[in-house]
Amino acid sequence: MLYIIRHGKTDWNNLHKIQGRTDVPLNEEGKAMAEEAAEEYKDVHFDICYCSPLIRAMETAEILLKDRDVPIITDDRLMEMCFGVYEGVEECFKIPDCPLVPFFKEPQNYTVPVEGAESIDDLFERTGEFLEDKVYPELEKGKDILIVGHGAMNSSIVSRIRGYERKDFWSAGIENCKLMKLI
Repeated sequence: MLYIIRHGKTDWNNLHKIQGRTDVPLNEEGKAMAEEAAEEYKDVHFDICYCSPLIRAMETAEILLKDRDVPIITDDRLMEMCFGVYEGVEECFKIPDCPLVPFFKEPQNYTVPVEGAESIDDLFERTGEFLEDKVYPELEKGKDILIVGHGAMNSSIVSRIRGYERKDFWSAGIENCKLMKLI
Protein backbone atom coordinates (compact mmCIF):
# COMPACT_ATOMS: atom_id res chain seq x y z
CA MET A 1 0.00 0.00 0.00
CA LEU A 2 1.04 3.59 -0.60
CA TYR A 3 -0.13 6.39 1.67
CA ILE A 4 0.57 10.11 1.60
CA ILE A 5 0.07 12.82 4.21
CA ARG A 6 0.71 16.55 4.36
CA HIS A 7 2.56 18.15 7.25
CA GLY A 8 0.75 19.82 10.16
CA LYS A 9 0.08 23.55 10.20
CA THR A 10 2.68 26.27 10.56
CA ASP A 11 2.40 29.94 11.45
CA TRP A 12 2.82 30.69 7.74
CA ASN A 13 -0.19 28.50 6.90
CA ASN A 14 -2.27 30.57 9.31
CA LEU A 15 -0.95 33.82 7.80
CA HIS A 16 -1.60 32.55 4.23
CA LYS A 17 2.06 32.99 3.34
CA ILE A 18 3.62 31.10 0.45
CA GLN A 19 6.00 28.62 2.12
CA GLY A 20 7.55 26.65 -0.69
CA ARG A 21 11.03 25.61 0.33
CA THR A 22 11.30 28.11 3.15
CA ASP A 23 12.00 25.93 6.19
CA VAL A 24 9.16 26.85 8.55
CA PRO A 25 8.56 24.65 11.63
CA LEU A 26 5.22 23.36 12.86
CA ASN A 27 3.36 25.60 15.27
CA GLU A 28 1.53 24.26 18.35
CA GLU A 29 -1.61 23.61 16.30
CA GLY A 30 0.45 21.67 13.74
CA LYS A 31 2.07 19.56 16.46
CA ALA A 32 -1.37 18.83 17.94
CA MET A 33 -2.64 17.86 14.47
CA ALA A 34 0.26 15.41 14.09
CA GLU A 35 -0.45 13.97 17.55
CA GLU A 36 -4.12 13.48 16.60
CA ALA A 37 -3.06 11.85 13.33
CA ALA A 38 -0.73 9.51 15.22
CA GLU A 39 -3.69 8.35 17.30
CA GLU A 40 -6.15 8.22 14.39
CA TYR A 41 -3.81 6.20 12.14
CA LYS A 42 -2.11 4.07 14.81
CA ASP A 43 -3.52 0.87 13.28
CA VAL A 44 -2.37 1.65 9.73
CA HIS A 45 0.75 -0.39 9.00
CA PHE A 46 3.83 1.27 7.49
CA ASP A 47 7.11 -0.46 6.68
CA ILE A 48 8.93 2.66 5.59
CA CYS A 49 8.41 6.42 5.56
CA TYR A 50 9.83 8.70 2.91
CA CYS A 51 9.81 12.33 3.96
CA SER A 52 10.66 15.78 2.73
CA PRO A 53 13.75 17.11 4.52
CA LEU A 54 11.94 20.36 5.38
CA ILE A 55 11.40 20.70 9.13
CA ARG A 56 7.59 20.89 9.03
CA ALA A 57 7.42 17.53 7.27
CA MET A 58 10.14 15.96 9.43
CA GLU A 59 8.43 17.06 12.65
CA THR A 60 5.14 15.65 11.39
CA ALA A 61 6.73 12.30 10.49
CA GLU A 62 8.53 12.06 13.83
CA ILE A 63 5.36 12.78 15.81
CA LEU A 64 3.22 10.51 13.64
CA LEU A 65 5.63 7.58 13.94
CA LYS A 66 7.10 8.26 17.41
CA ASP A 67 6.10 4.93 18.97
CA ARG A 68 6.77 2.82 15.88
CA ASP A 69 9.80 1.08 14.48
CA VAL A 70 9.43 2.71 11.06
CA PRO A 71 12.50 4.23 9.40
CA ILE A 72 12.09 7.83 8.22
CA ILE A 73 14.16 8.44 5.09
CA THR A 74 14.44 11.97 3.73
CA ASP A 75 14.63 12.63 0.01
CA ASP A 76 15.15 16.08 -1.53
CA ARG A 77 12.76 15.17 -4.35
CA LEU A 78 9.96 15.37 -1.76
CA MET A 79 10.60 19.03 -0.92
CA GLU A 80 7.77 21.44 -1.55
CA MET A 81 7.62 23.18 -4.90
CA CYS A 82 9.88 26.21 -5.03
CA PHE A 83 7.99 29.49 -5.42
CA GLY A 84 11.04 31.69 -5.91
CA VAL A 85 10.70 35.37 -5.06
CA TYR A 86 7.13 34.79 -3.85
CA GLU A 87 8.11 32.66 -0.88
CA GLY A 88 7.11 34.53 2.25
CA VAL A 89 4.52 36.64 0.41
CA GLU A 90 1.27 36.91 2.34
CA GLU A 91 -2.18 36.70 0.74
CA CYS A 92 -0.99 36.38 -2.86
CA PHE A 93 -4.61 36.19 -4.04
CA LYS A 94 -5.06 39.82 -2.98
CA ILE A 95 -2.13 41.01 -5.13
CA PRO A 96 -3.34 42.29 -8.52
CA ASP A 97 -1.88 40.22 -11.35
CA CYS A 98 0.09 37.94 -9.01
CA PRO A 99 1.68 35.36 -11.34
CA LEU A 100 1.15 32.56 -8.79
CA VAL A 101 -2.66 32.82 -8.79
CA PRO A 102 -3.01 30.72 -11.97
CA PHE A 103 -1.00 27.95 -10.31
CA PHE A 104 -3.52 27.72 -7.48
CA LYS A 105 -6.70 28.42 -9.47
CA GLU A 106 -5.98 27.19 -13.02
CA PRO A 107 -2.81 25.09 -12.88
CA GLN A 108 -3.07 24.20 -16.56
CA ASN A 109 -2.42 27.92 -17.26
CA TYR A 110 0.69 28.18 -15.05
CA THR A 111 3.27 27.88 -17.79
CA VAL A 112 6.03 30.32 -16.90
CA PRO A 113 7.14 30.21 -13.28
CA VAL A 114 7.98 33.37 -11.36
CA GLU A 115 11.61 34.36 -10.86
CA GLY A 116 13.52 31.61 -9.10
CA ALA A 117 10.51 29.28 -9.00
CA GLU A 118 10.03 25.74 -10.17
CA SER A 119 7.70 24.84 -13.03
CA ILE A 120 4.97 22.22 -12.73
CA ASP A 121 6.89 20.16 -15.29
CA ASP A 122 9.98 20.26 -13.06
CA LEU A 123 7.88 19.22 -10.07
CA PHE A 124 6.31 16.32 -12.01
CA GLU A 125 9.74 15.22 -13.26
CA ARG A 126 11.31 14.97 -9.81
CA THR A 127 8.32 13.32 -8.14
CA GLY A 128 8.02 10.88 -11.05
CA GLU A 129 11.69 10.02 -10.69
CA PHE A 130 11.17 9.48 -6.95
CA LEU A 131 8.21 7.15 -7.58
CA GLU A 132 10.21 5.12 -10.12
CA ASP A 133 13.40 4.95 -8.02
CA LYS A 134 11.98 4.42 -4.54
CA VAL A 135 8.26 3.75 -4.31
CA TYR A 136 7.43 1.29 -7.09
CA PRO A 137 10.30 -1.10 -6.24
CA GLU A 138 9.20 -1.16 -2.58
CA LEU A 139 5.56 -1.71 -3.54
CA GLU A 140 6.64 -4.64 -5.71
CA LYS A 141 8.22 -6.16 -2.57
CA GLY A 142 4.85 -5.83 -0.79
CA LYS A 143 5.93 -2.94 1.45
CA ASP A 144 3.52 -0.43 2.97
CA ILE A 145 4.90 3.05 2.31
CA LEU A 146 4.12 6.44 3.83
CA ILE A 147 5.14 9.69 2.14
CA VAL A 148 5.14 12.81 4.34
CA GLY A 149 5.23 15.99 2.33
CA HIS A 150 3.55 19.19 1.25
CA GLY A 151 0.50 20.50 -0.60
CA ALA A 152 1.86 20.99 -4.12
CA MET A 153 4.41 18.17 -3.95
CA ASN A 154 1.80 15.73 -2.65
CA SER A 155 -0.66 16.90 -5.32
CA SER A 156 1.90 16.10 -8.01
CA ILE A 157 2.30 12.54 -6.69
CA VAL A 158 -1.46 12.08 -6.43
CA SER A 159 -1.90 13.49 -9.96
CA ARG A 160 0.75 11.17 -11.39
CA ILE A 161 -0.64 8.05 -9.72
CA ARG A 162 -4.29 8.80 -10.48
CA GLY A 163 -3.59 10.11 -13.98
CA TYR A 164 -5.14 13.54 -13.39
CA GLU A 165 -4.99 16.17 -16.09
CA ARG A 166 -3.16 19.36 -15.19
CA LYS A 167 -6.45 21.22 -14.66
CA ASP A 168 -7.30 18.71 -11.89
CA PHE A 169 -3.97 19.13 -10.08
CA TRP A 170 -5.63 20.30 -6.84
CA SER A 171 -8.71 18.05 -7.00
CA ALA A 172 -7.52 15.59 -4.33
CA GLY A 173 -7.71 18.30 -1.66
CA ILE A 174 -4.50 17.77 0.30
CA GLU A 175 -5.45 18.65 3.89
CA ASN A 176 -2.96 18.99 6.72
CA CYS A 177 -2.39 15.70 8.59
CA LYS A 178 -5.05 13.70 6.72
CA LEU A 179 -3.87 10.34 5.46
CA MET A 180 -4.70 9.44 1.87
CA LYS A 181 -4.40 5.92 0.50
CA LEU A 182 -3.13 6.00 -3.09
CA ILE A 183 -2.40 2.39 -4.05
